[in-house]
Amino acid sequence: MRANRIVAFVVLGVLFAAVGHGHTQALPVTARLKDIARVQGVRSNQLFGVGIVVGLDRTGDSQQSKFTPRAIASMLQQMGMTIDAAQIRTENVATVMVTAGLEAFKKPGDTIDATVSSIGNAESLQGGFLVQTPLQGADGEVYAVAQGPISIGGYNATGGGGGGGAAVQKNHPTVGRVPNGAIVEREVEMDLAEGQCLTMTLHNPDFTTASKAAAAISAQLAPLQAVAVDASSVQVSLPRGAEFQIVDLIARIENLEVETDSAAKIIINEKTGTIVMGGDVRVKPGAVAHANLNVTVTTTPVISQPPPLSSGMTVATGKTEVSVKEGTGRVVPLDGGSSIDDVVASLNAIGATPRDMMAILQAMKSAGLILAEIEMQ
Repeated sequence: MRANRIVAFVVLGVLFAAVGHGHTQALPVTARLKDIARVQGVRSNQLFGVGIVVGLDRTGDSQQSKFTPRAIASMLQQMGMTIDAAQIRTENVATVMVTAGLEAFKKPGDTIDATVSSIGNAESLQGGFLVQTPLQGADGEVYAVAQGPISIGGYNATGGGGGGGAAVQKNHPTVGRVPNGAIVEREVEMDLAEGQCLTMTLHNPDFTTASKAAAAISAQLAPLQAVAVDASSVQVSLPRGAEFQIVDLIARIENLEVETDSAAKIIINEKTGTIVMGGDVRVKPGAVAHANLNVTVTTTPVISQPPPLSSGMTVATGKTEVSVKEGTGRVVPLDGGSSIDDVVASLNAIGATPRDMMAILQAMKSAGLILAEIEMQ
């Protein structure tokens, strides 16, 4: 018996109408400069290193991971013990990649978290201990040293002996963390006021926001003078001697309230059915029509028997029936300059689902009704 095949089509339309009403201007949104920008040069740095995890319960790398015995032999050789790598068993040991993020202004002696990831064929890092591993930056210099017990936030249990190969796993057992397991050994030097200038970099570049940020700094923090260099950079000229008060100046600058702006944008993630629309989205006069057309195709098996004493053969065929049901549609007008609240309310009024809204919004964009950029993810 074949299963019924159901095909559903959604018919979406955009009808133009001459509706022209005004709209209320949205109130400006302000934010502290520290929440929308950062001081240029103040950044984190990525560290990495290759280390060895010991103490595993027969869940480490197999002998096929050739680099693990060599890494163990090299480590033991540094301790004054010479052992043939071919004689080393690795079931309780795993070779791992150790990574960490060195935040700005971390001083020698501070601790940071380290992430440990298996680079061999270990089954689990549960219960393992990371042996001292130097972590270097992109310049090849060692900035931290990591060591400590590994937490994987889960487990990997397998049935042994008569377990019949049963296994239970929670989370990802080949990646773990060493909380506060890396000690900073070297500080990253930063020059906050290079050339008597301080530069603020916006997280989301925007010419309007950059211009307003520069105007706010110049107006409220005289004698400081700021200028918007581009859509993401605001350069602040510092008076002579200000470099000795740079921390106080930055604190005053980053706490300024700045009026923010952004381009109207609609983000659509078709895989998850998510739609995010900014409050600045506007539409031109028009209307949206929504109707459902369901086409059901049903296939019923039919057995065809040949006449008695004939040379024919029994053949299985199918009988197909098609039924069409069209729902009643509604036309909802959209005022010229409608806000995003009006758009959402109108689409909800016609019973549109998020996936229906995706097609509706794209159709409105193609028709020139929607005044926003649509970005598909």
